Amino acid sequence: MSPDALRLMLVDEDPVFRLGLKIWLEQSAGFEVVAEASQGEEALALLAARCRPPTDNEAEADETELEPAAAAVPDLDLVILDLGLGEGMPDQLPGLQLCAAIKSRYPTLPVLVLSSRTEPVLQAAARQMGADAYGARGMPVRELAQLIGQLAGPREEVEIQAPVMAADAFTQSVPGPLAALRISLRLSSLQQIEAAIAELNSAQRQGTGSALSDALLAGRYRELRAARWLIKRILATPNFSDQWTSVTPTEPAAATSQPSPQRLEPMAESSLPDPDPNLVPVSSQRLSLQRGDLQTVVFESVFRKLQSPLENVSGLPMEIDVLREEKKRELLFLTLRKLEDALDDLRQARLLPGQLTANGPDILRDVWQAVITDFFGRYYTLEVDALEQPVVKTLLLEESLVRTAILNKIPQVPLLLGHLLFQEAMAVDGSAYLATTPEALGRSRLLLENLLIQVANAVMQPLLNRFADVEEIKKHLYQRRIMSTRDIERFRNDLSWRYRWDSLINEPKAIFESQHRLLMLTERGIQTRFVYAPRQEELDRLSGLQLSVTLAIEARDAIAPRLRTTISFLGSGLVYLLTDVVGRGIGLIGRGILKGVGSAWNDPKYRRKRE
Repeated sequence: MSPDALRLMLVDEDPVFRLGLKIWLEQSAGFEVVAEASQGEEALALLAARCRPPTDNEAEADETELEPAAAAVPDLDLVILDLGLGEGMPDQLPGLQLCAAIKSRYPTLPVLVLSSRTEPVLQAAARQMGADAYGARGMPVRELAQLIGQLAGPREEVEIQAPVMAADAFTQSVPGPLAALRISLRLSSLQQIEAAIAELNSAQRQGTGSALSDALLAGRYRELRAARWLIKRILATPNFSDQWTSVTPTEPAAATSQPSPQRLEPMAESSLPDPDPNLVPVSSQRLSLQRGDLQTVVFESVFRKLQSPLENVSGLPMEIDVLREEKKRELLFLTLRKLEDALDDLRQARLLPGQLTANGPDILRDVWQAVITDFFGRYYTLEVDALEQPVVKTLLLEESLVRTAILNKIPQVPLLLGHLLFQEAMAVDGSAYLATTPEALGRSRLLLENLLIQVANAVMQPLLNRFADVEEIKKHLYQRRIMSTRDIERFRNDLSWRYRWDSLINEPKAIFESQHRLLMLTERGIQTRFVYAPRQEELDRLSGLQLSVTLAIEARDAIAPRLRTTISFLGSGLVYLLTDVVGRGIGLIGRGILKGVGSAWNDPKYRRKRE
């Protein structure tokens, strides 16, 4: 960190929110998170521990009536505080009271209050308690960074005007009680409808094989669209409908510090599954976005999804499965940030669009190296067999293996980079979409999620090869169920078999079927999804066992329908023979026997004998 970096303290009960915000800010130039707290008392204790004696100028300025605690100045530039801290917990210090306590003890220390609610009464209460600014927890990170820079910058630039301006951005368009009720009902209904539409999209992609089922799905989709249109019209609130209803289930319900329907709408669409042209009418809507805004929309959409559960529910063993949840999230956050830095470097280098294909592997290698260096620490060492080994230097020796096994196989990297850097059109299911359409943004988000997960796997692969069973690594990184030597070896064997099976069977099959398998982030965790992509050149290069797999699939496709028809014909003939010929004959014979028995039973001669 630069010695001129702004020193920040985060006070929030949500460890996931703190982790994501910390990684994002620390990777930005000029910020360093030096303290974190989840409770009010803990925050005050940390502030007291970081106090330093006041400088001569501060002592002269404050030599009047200061409280004893205010005679020292915390070694911080800003405190970011959650307004909902301690809510519903009477034994904890609430957020507003903590804000007042901090400002009374350290009047010169700026406090930025973040909240998921934007009611004017809360903003007024925060300002009354001494908050220097008020913002939404869901505000874009770039705007948050600008606000932090204003508050923690030189005091002569920002005095008491910043909090008023920051809060006014919310109060200008806050709805009244009745409008708030209508908005709440509207959001709740739209969230349910969007969730149902997402399930229909998923069901349609999996395929049912039945024309009737597909028609029913399409009808159900039209009904949901009609219901969504009616909800938007019936529960519309004048002056507030546009900016409050563009939030989908994956977006926080709070508005950003500067509501902008043009900005929120593509982010909301990109957080949903990509529409299937066979079921969902393709939208021709084009959104007005600058080049940097387009990247921000895609990155912040993925950033929010990284705060959801990261359990692997794909059925495929992955290297990051060995990590604890918080370490896995930290690694993915860091990868996202390093990729953003790489894109900034490419812009400064004035790379041309035609150079992305040739430079794509090197770009991924640089991101991989940067993530390894920051995640493990450049000078981190481990004692293995009584020898100190530098971790980063040792892991980077695996570059050739990692590039061959993972990095070079990440699909459509030039397409993603061209979309983010130059707003090039995005190919989706065989059709080209303008860069700012929801379809293009959704596919870009999907490719970015897959890239992050694969690079994170590439970071962990050399660690599992070199230091898999080192106790210090297991203690700090591994989850509890993968700790013993047996568990680790079983995990590594599963990974090895997966790579063999992918190389020999799954990858040739995907090439032959013109598909790419992507890893994506969902509300349940990490899942797989197949997308269409022309792969004829790769198919022509296949040889050996991989080519045999495609030939076997082709032979099966050629023989199976005819074989099924033949078996069906023979089966129908056998059924006819058994039922209409043999069965009917047996039935006639049986009826004859029974009729003869009945006639004999009624014959007078046999009746006299019975009597």
